[in-house]
Amino acid sequence: MKILITGGAGFIGSALIRYLINETEHSVVNVDKLTYAGNLKALVSVANNLRYTFAKVDICDAEKIRELFVTHQPDAVMHLAAESHVDRSIDKPAAFIETNIVGTYTMLEETRRYWLSLDETKKSAFRFHHISTDEVFGDLHGTDDLFTETTPYAPSSPYSASKASSDHLVRAWQRTYGLPVVVTNCSNNYGHYQFPEKLIPLMILNAINGKPLPVYGNGQQIRDWLYVDDHARALLTVLEKGTIGETYNIGGHNEKSNLTVVQTLCEILEELKPNKPNGVAHYADLITYVTDRPGHDLRYAIDASKIALELGWKPLETFETGLRKTVEWYITAQTNIE
Repeated sequence: MKILITGGAGFIGSALIRYLINETEHSVVNVDKLTYAGNLKALVSVANNLRYTFAKVDICDAEKIRELFVTHQPDAVMHLAAESHVDRSIDKPAAFIETNIVGTYTMLEETRRYWLSLDETKKSAFRFHHISTDEVFGDLHGTDDLFTETTPYAPSSPYSASKASSDHLVRAWQRTYGLPVVVTNCSNNYGHYQFPEKLIPLMILNAINGKPLPVYGNGQQIRDWLYVDDHARALLTVLEKGTIGETYNIGGHNEKSNLTVVQTLCEILEELKPNKPNGVAHYADLITYVTDRPGHDLRYAIDASKIALELGWKPLETFETGLRKTVEWYITAQTNIE
């Protein structure tokens, strides 16, 4: 297939592209606006591959998106482009409304225009894969409940509300216009090249530079952690095997509190980087508790049994193996994420 990927210079998008180019025969058209979180360094290893093309385009620019469809004639769209940081959405929500809602609308309309122009064979094979988040479900208050594909939406932040809106748009375009869509909602990702505003890279880089490790509230917020390369495999699995109109939750089966994540990182760093910055006796001494953010969800946890049973996907990495790989990478490749 030739796959048009939006947000391909982002953290998850770049991991997906590296996987597609290195492990499959598919071709990729990477469409990215290159905002602060876009990083072409993450794609250096595939940049010269003949099956890879990059286009610096804003997904809200309908005319340029239309030109890309005409020029490249893709067989599928994987829509990852999004503003994705909760704290930023609280401070400046406008960009989240523009990119996540208006941008998704633009992609749906231009995809629909293109899809309608295809012959019947290509039309029936075409897919629009919308990549979303488990944050659209709000939070879980019990210790045993899990998010399933039928959990009601209850977003808590401007970010999650904008992603919930985009999910609803995608399903409406399938129901109203017959656009062949699949939707995935994933848990928290971690791995190589993640922008250091997110918890795991922020804590690794702060620790090795002797800076405080800020933990919101009491640090007992629980997340399900998914290694980004496992997520990339899952996304292609859904694109190739998923049923039109269906949603698939993608999780890592790794529920950890934020405080546990930070403490585990400190333990790994004690082993891998024992020479600490001046004045630091133990990395864990850098942990600092800060005022919790508004509307902070307490617990997310994914039930990923549907994608396992129907499509045969399961994560390959445990939290321990994935986290160790991540710490090792950040220690040796700090310049790649600056």
